[in-house]
Amino acid sequence: MSTPPLVIMGVSASGKSTVAAALAARIGGGTYLDADDLHSAANRAKMHGGVPLTDVDRAPWLDAVGRAMGDVTRAGGVPVMACSALKRDYRRRILAGEPAALFVLLDVERTELERRLHERKGHFMPASLLNSQLATLEPLGPDEPGLTVHVTNPSDDVTETVLAHILTSR
Repeated sequence: MSTPPLVIMGVSASGKSTVAAALAARIGGGTYLDADDLHSAANRAKMHGGVPLTDVDRAPWLDAVGRAMGDVTRAGGVPVMACSALKRDYRRRILAGEPAALFVLLDVERTELERRLHERKGHFMPASLLNSQLATLEPLGPDEPGLTVHVTNPSDDVTETVLAHILTSR
């Protein structure tokens, strides 16, 4: 059984990078990727300034996310991408570049997100954009390839939950 390409998704401070890195380390051939690294300088500047990105801003970024995942797959690896992927349309755009992607939505209580954001230092995404992200978030639909993990435990438990799902659903 092979592991599908994974997109660990959710709002800022949900633990995407932590969980994606842990999964990549556990999966044979896993390659950790962070969608934040694919943002243009203009997008980063906008977010750093507290200005939410528009769908027009995000389009080339989402195309780059799908391409980067597809590149890893074509090279024989398993991409594990940390990416917000907040809207269904964004996920469709990623699927255009990596059609086998499985989305894992990390669902975290708002109070925990706020706590994490206020403790985080040096990230270009300010806490002031949390409301915008939560308003934009469209949960995974039943017709989308993925699962939602309610995060109440340490990231190791989330990793185990995702791995168990992959093993039982493939």
